[in-house]
Amino acid sequence: MTNSENKAGSAGNMQRAIQREQDQRDRQKGPQSESKEAVQTGHSDQPAPPLPDQHLEKPGMEADMELRPRFLAPDYCGSGKLAGMTAIITGGDSGIGRAVAVLYAREGADVAIVYLNEHEDAAETRRFVEAEGQSCLLLPGDLRDPEFCKGAVAQTLAKFGRLDILVNNAAFQEHAGSLAELSEERFDLTMKTNIYGYFHMAKAAEPHLKRGGSIINSGSVVGLRGSKHLLDYSTTKGAIHAFTMSLASNLLEKGIRVNAVAPGPVWTPLNPADQSPDKIKEFGASTDMKRPAQPEELSPAYVFLAAPCCSSYISGIVLPVTGSVGD
Repeated sequence: MTNSENKAGSAGNMQRAIQREQDQRDRQKGPQSESKEAVQTGHSDQPAPPLPDQHLEKPGMEADMELRPRFLAPDYCGSGKLAGMTAIITGGDSGIGRAVAVLYAREGADVAIVYLNEHEDAAETRRFVEAEGQSCLLLPGDLRDPEFCKGAVAQTLAKFGRLDILVNNAAFQEHAGSLAELSEERFDLTMKTNIYGYFHMAKAAEPHLKRGGSIINSGSVVGLRGSKHLLDYSTTKGAIHAFTMSLASNLLEKGIRVNAVAPGPVWTPLNPADQSPDKIKEFGASTDMKRPAQPEELSPAYVFLAAPCCSSYISGIVLPVTGSVGD
């Protein structure tokens, strides 16, 4: 027997020995079932399923939610990363947009909030922005209208004298059981709100952004892998990801960065205003963390991408914050 054959036999013996050891351990452990407990990785526990089986009327009011989303990020300490800047946040009245508005203010930025007609939620967001020591402008209107978008930028400039950050975040979502259920009218509404609205706002804002400015778009995990019952919504989110990368290339030489955040399930009014009560109870349970994110777990990513001191060498990325490993 050659030396090579001896080594091969020795390696085989070693593999079998390791196998026997592991087989014995497995037998001692017995059948293992995967834990259904929610995973907590922060200093305090976040809500986990079962969640309130509540169904909201669109567009969905945070003030009406039985379990209010957490947006204050009490462990987050501001350090002036956005000092002297001004941001426009669409969909800033509630959910992720509200959480981002609060942290931008904590980092020293004034904020203009664009929203549809959820006046109570918007007023609450303004109250928390002002509690951080910054000013907040409320701008209700329909992002499908390019003239409204131009006006929102103009009013922001008139109020604050500058524009440094645009966060495109507003969205419409409604599930459909099949392609046949998805009407032309609904598809058009989703496209016009979710992607045209981003386009209109970016086009209105871009001439006023200077070197160091940024645009941050809210994408979604369903824009990365699709969703069986969110055909139109997933389509717009995939388009937003492509829009982000394309616009990043287009604006790079001007010193303007464009990035996106792709959240997984997040506890905001958007989802109880879409899903049925029985389904919303288990919202987020299919993630590896077995729970939805709270808005305060997303907002630091928007600070990171907006602050030149953190991300001046980053443009054109889609940052997944999904609660699942590898997404």
